[in-house]
Amino acid sequence: MNSLNKTIFDRLRSGEHVPFTDPEYSQLHDACVETKKLVIALNNEADPAQQRSLLSKITSRTVDESTAVFTPFSINYGKNLWLGKNVFINANCSFLDLGGITIDDDVMIAPAVVISSEGHPINGKERRQLIPAHVHIRKNVWIGAHATILPGVTIGENSVVAAGAVVTADVPDNVVVGGVPAKIIKRINE
Repeated sequence: MNSLNKTIFDRLRSGEHVPFTDPEYSQLHDACVETKKLVIALNNEADPAQQRSLLSKITSRTVDESTAVFTPFSINYGKNLWLGKNVFINANCSFLDLGGITIDDDVMIAPAVVISSEGHPINGKERRQLIPAHVHIRKNVWIGAHATILPGVTIGENSVVAAGAVVTADVPDNVVVGGVPAKIIKRINE
């Protein structure tokens, strides 16, 4: 453990950059291997209650019975994923959660969405390290098929991310965003 007595997982959740040469880096690998075993079981399970049970093991917290995941589903660590109530995650979604992903209540995620809370430096000499940044999907968001949400992004309440969008910056409440990089297309007035 480092001088602050934080685990590598605590350090990542707090946004600390972690080089691949970190003495605790092998713990990430080991934890991800254990998660893979549970993900394989999840992806081979058809019963929704059993799927929620496995997802609860993956996240180390109870997943509400109103939340559903259509498999296949992929996540690298799982312990840094927080799911609200009445969340729907469609098939072929892939989450990288070492930096933390929070998905609030009533969120709908279409097929093949990627949510990543981790990246790497652009500078090639520094690239072999993880840069974590928490992603927050707020209440009643709809994320369209094949959208990508990048590290550090917050999607505001009641907003829509259009299919195929790449979200590189925060999205305000009550808007539709689309494109690469995603920009506001229109405001939602209900």
